[in-house]
Amino acid sequence: MCDVLFCGFAPLTPLSSYQPGPASHTPLIVKSDDVCAFKFVILKEMVTTPEQQPRSDEPNPVLCNKYKYRRLLLPPFAVSLFATALGLGIYSHLQKTADPWKSKWKSGGSSTNRDRQRVKGEVNKHSEVRTRGLIEMRRGTDGWSKSDGQLKTFPDRQTALLTAIKEILEAPDEAVSMGAAEQKAKNFFKSCMNAESREKMGSEPFLTLLQQLGGWAVSGVWNQTDFNSTLALLMGQYSTFPFFNVYVGPEPSEEQSASNRHYIQIDEPHFQFPIEWNSKTQKAKANTRYLRPFYSACGQYLVLLGVPSDRTTQHCGLFVSLSTTLAVATFPLPYRLSQKLLYRRTTIQELQTLAPAVDWLACLQATFQPLLISKSDIVLVHNLPYIIHMSKTIHLWQVQHELMGTGPLNTYMIFSLLQTLIPALDSRFFQIMRNYSIATGDTQEMPHWWRCVQQTERGFDTLLSHAIREKHAQKEAEELIQDVYSSLKKKLTDLSWRDEKESDFILNKINSLNPRISTNTNNLSYTELNHLYEKVILNEEDFFSNYLQILLLEQKSRARLLSLGTQTEGLSMTPFISGNDIIVPVGMFVSPFFHSSYPRALNYGTLGSLMAKDLLHLLLPDIYTKAKNPETESLCVWSHYLSVTKGPGWGDAFYLPSSKQQEVWVQYSALQVALDAYKMSFKRYLADSSLPGFSYVHLFLSSFTKVTCDTDAYREFMPLEPSFLVTVLCSNSGLCPKPLTCMNKPQSFPAEMCQS
Repeated sequence: MCDVLFCGFAPLTPLSSYQPGPASHTPLIVKSDDVCAFKFVILKEMVTTPEQQPRSDEPNPVLCNKYKYRRLLLPPFAVSLFATALGLGIYSHLQKTADPWKSKWKSGGSSTNRDRQRVKGEVNKHSEVRTRGLIEMRRGTDGWSKSDGQLKTFPDRQTALLTAIKEILEAPDEAVSMGAAEQKAKNFFKSCMNAESREKMGSEPFLTLLQQLGGWAVSGVWNQTDFNSTLALLMGQYSTFPFFNVYVGPEPSEEQSASNRHYIQIDEPHFQFPIEWNSKTQKAKANTRYLRPFYSACGQYLVLLGVPSDRTTQHCGLFVSLSTTLAVATFPLPYRLSQKLLYRRTTIQELQTLAPAVDWLACLQATFQPLLISKSDIVLVHNLPYIIHMSKTIHLWQVQHELMGTGPLNTYMIFSLLQTLIPALDSRFFQIMRNYSIATGDTQEMPHWWRCVQQTERGFDTLLSHAIREKHAQKEAEELIQDVYSSLKKKLTDLSWRDEKESDFILNKINSLNPRISTNTNNLSYTELNHLYEKVILNEEDFFSNYLQILLLEQKSRARLLSLGTQTEGLSMTPFISGNDIIVPVGMFVSPFFHSSYPRALNYGTLGSLMAKDLLHLLLPDIYTKAKNPETESLCVWSHYLSVTKGPGWGDAFYLPSSKQQEVWVQYSALQVALDAYKMSFKRYLADSSLPGFSYVHLFLSSFTKVTCDTDAYREFMPLEPSFLVTVLCSNSGLCPKPLTCMNKPQSFPAEMCQS
């Protein structure tokens, strides 16, 4: 194949119409495709038929003239050849030194055939699901077209992650796999999906467990178990926290020291009914509108558990009364922040003095076994007034009902255990819970597979985090993180700050953090993962017992977090700070937001912009008060928006609250950061693949517009549609081949861009 530029003479006519004749001697550059034809013509010109051949006894003027012409043409041909070689050298040098991003940017060029074939080959190597996802992105980003009567949109990030985990759990066994640990996760998921076995078991598994716990007063069979021993058992073996919540996490004040230390944290519990807050009296109370269905649900549960109807009234009444008595001491988060009730440091011994009704040491030792917990250990309390009120309430109810034998505290704890175990019981229990949720206004319905994925993750979080990284987040993911964070630092460095000391503090913090995709638990080998789950024994026909083992795995994970100070991301979908690192969860790197076979324009336009937005919210939640640019730039965008939608002169007519001004700046900055990060990627790779009909920039901006329109988590704070941010970015430039919009209406371009 001829693939070299050639310096020749007159342009060649098509071979089909070629007629031998005198050649014109006008110099030109012949394209590579013409070189082969040129050589073919020369060869054809030198081949003649026998009739055309001259006799040997006749003079051959053509042959004589050939040598004459060759002598005449040799000098100019040599000069042309030298000029071509020199031109090729200069062209090659310019190609190597030119900025490939700018050349592609200006031309708006789409991918070459070679790029397209390479991408096609890459996509074909992956599963049909990914190919379908890429094709749908192609359809969705251009014109928001419908396929099969349905509008193709990005799913929310949680749905995308759960779908990716479901694919892992349903994937056929391969020759190379994680071994026993992966198989156990698949078996648990399979047993969860098998609803038929749970329906056959009915309420029997829970009743059997009740007998093992010593019964309860509702049934009339109760051995008067000790309050604290029952509470410790529920917390340690069943991840049930009736009166207060317990979890593990860092202390915000220590984040600046890059400490990985985690603390036991004690908080108010989650109540099953809505709680109203009166800002005038600064007191909470249960919403009476929902107490009747709450009481009704209690009675329905007791019926399923075989409790006679004449006993339900008293015990459900006591259960509702105790619940509402505890709830009045809860406080909403804004109030707790204003009163500095969060992260109150205290020792377990001090907590025992303040709230003596609970045996704190015994309960926390059970929760974090086999770790050694001592009275001098520091715990962080998030609502100490509630904890004190809870202790007093427990003591009062113990005194009042001890002689009556009604056991309302025990009943309260058993009902809390029932709520924990409802996912493992037959559908009648779930339907009661679902009906009550609907009565309180929660109408969102979860598919059964969705719940099973979440329950699988509850115990196999470390394994699934590892599996997602192996399957989705490879080298390309690391590169995207580094590009986005480098671009973000550049953006923040260029800001105009209100205070120099504040500026130095923030920039030093940003520069000291290291963004990374993995935590220590992601680096476990297959052998270590198998060892982590070696004691798990599952039965596909007994989901209830399987679920109890998941609760034990959750307890071990909680103790491991307290001991090691590292955590798996689980189903996290946004970055978080851990010590001196910014952990970007592997759960972010799933299709259709990201895949290594996608064009980088799509990856950076979708996940790159989402990541930039998440990082800005994480690192600079109050940037509006720290720097001058957010106000200036957001008002500039808002002014342009009003001039386009309302007409000239409306720039100051509508006031934009500071929270919305900040969000406009965050989203516009996220677009700029992601675009700059995409540009950085060209320093490693001088080209990108694309989709038919798309230039690099068009695919990037279309991807940003579509993902922001479909899945914007901060939509309530945005006063304008996200596509207008692209309009501002593209103004007075040739970057946008056509307007990109969330709605079926054209957009005008403002007169100028809003820049930092």
